[in-house]
Amino acid sequence: MIYQITIDEKKYQLELERSANGWDCRLDGRELAIDAVLARPDVLSILIDGKSYEIKRERTVTDTHLWVGGVRYAAAVRDPRSFRNRRSSLGEEHGPRKLTTPMPGKVVRILLRENDAVEAGQGILVIEAMKMQNEVQSPKKGRVQKIIVQQGTAVNAGDVLAIVE
Repeated sequence: MIYQITIDEKKYQLELERSANGWDCRLDGRELAIDAVLARPDVLSILIDGKSYEIKRERTVTDTHLWVGGVRYAAAVRDPRSFRNRRSSLGEEHGPRKLTTPMPGKVVRILLRENDAVEAGQGILVIEAMKMQNEVQSPKKGRVQKIIVQQGTAVNAGDVLAIVE
């Protein structure tokens, strides 16, 4: 999996690949030895090349920030394979849209029910992957037509999770 990551307006390319020992990681082509544990919701304890960090995620309606020690960083992650990231803007499409998972993981929370109204960018469910929780958001304003998965379901990258119309 390849992601474009922006931290305080500086862009990086992050490559993650599942291995026998967990994950292989490359940041801008440089191999890194990493180990990560979700210490509690929105807090990641990570070991990078032998050095330990505690990273806290702070999300607002419009932004995500990471706290490392006492320093706050603006953060954005873009998965170029994601259909949602290839569109010019959220909410412009007509007709039903399938929500898919960008990575393998486990459904840990379902935030909305079928037939609930939803805004573009609003969370519909939460997937846990690599011991981090990732909110899967609606690609458009509309109504949740169908929730295909249940809490506790293991999912693979590209699996359809829900449909928003």
